[in-house]
Amino acid sequence: MLKTLTGQSARQYIHNQLIEEAKFMLSTTRLRVAEVAYRLGFEHPQSFNKLFKSQTHTSPSEFRQSFN
Repeated sequence: MLKTLTGQSARQYIHNQLIEEAKFMLSTTRLRVAEVAYRLGFEHPQSFNKLFKSQTHTSPSEFRQSFN
């Protein structure tokens, strides 16, 4: 049903939501990237970094630096 409504699989939808929340946290807080990853439910910050980079073509740190 989600695929019909959004054109995305459940996994894609969840990943997009996680990335949007991560972008918000990275741009509005001073939390370390690892802390953002943990707060979003990632057990390993490396997994978060890999997902973030695959979705945005930039690392979380580079994304944050773009706001400074």
